[in-house]
Amino acid sequence: MDRIAIVFVAGGLGSVARYGAGVLLGPVWATFAVNVVGSFLIAVVLELAVRIADFPVNLRLALATGLLGGFTTYSTFNAESTGLWLEGAQLRAALNVIGTVVACMAAGLLGLWLARRLA
Repeated sequence: MDRIAIVFVAGGLGSVARYGAGVLLGPVWATFAVNVVGSFLIAVVLELAVRIADFPVNLRLALATGLLGGFTTYSTFNAESTGLWLEGAQLRAALNVIGTVVACMAAGLLGLWLARRLA
């Protein structure tokens, strides 16, 4: 039950941070930004959790599953990309999908690289 509470509280904080990003950056740019930043940070946390022998399980759950799970927004990304497509903005939809996938993969690889240097 403690782990559920950890994920619940951290996920709420991540969701609030996601809302704040939306207010600051606007809907499509915020979704792109939080997915890239989230991809980087999740990669760092998960790699450190693997490489550091005494990395606390509760910290991994709080950061990766809770905070960053609440922060990143794949379902919103999908809805926005589909909406752009249906509005006739197929090029913008395609650029959003391609740009997000490429940037998130690059951010994830950068996060792995950083975590391996830190561990």
